[in-house]
Amino acid sequence: MPARDYAPLLDALSRPDGSSDSMQRCVDALWSAFAGPGLSWIGFYLWNAGAPDELTLGPRRDKPACSPIGLHGACGRCWSSRRPLVVTDVAHLGAGYIACDPRDRSEVVVPLFNPDGSCWGVLDADSHHPSAFDEFDAASLMRLMRHAGLSAHGPEAEDPALVEIV
Repeated sequence: MPARDYAPLLDALSRPDGSSDSMQRCVDALWSAFAGPGLSWIGFYLWNAGAPDELTLGPRRDKPACSPIGLHGACGRCWSSRRPLVVTDVAHLGAGYIACDPRDRSEVVVPLFNPDGSCWGVLDADSHHPSAFDEFDAASLMRLMRHAGLSAHGPEAEDPALVEIV
């Protein structure tokens, strides 16, 4: 699959306020730019101290998804490790995979950070195709989330070498 061009999204996402509206603008812009063969779903999962062993669905496109989800799936793994995660084939996750859409074959998940370094949630993107995402996607999504004011983590999180590949 050709590399996605994230550069045009920078202006659309440059109104940082950390709100649900910002998250919705992000998923809307990413969906508009990449929906189709390479992207079947995109959305946020949010951590809540009141339910510390699960993540709850936040703004998303373009269909419902599982919520809440445990920390054993790809989103929980990314949230727990605080590292971007690229899953080239969801079959590699075995029993730990949470299948909201059984047609999904790959995904990329990036953590979202508060200024104190704690992780408040993740951005998850799914595809019906194996190997639809790579380190470039993970680093670009991290950069976009920081640019949009939804993640306070610095540029070191955008280093493709820090991405976990499964």
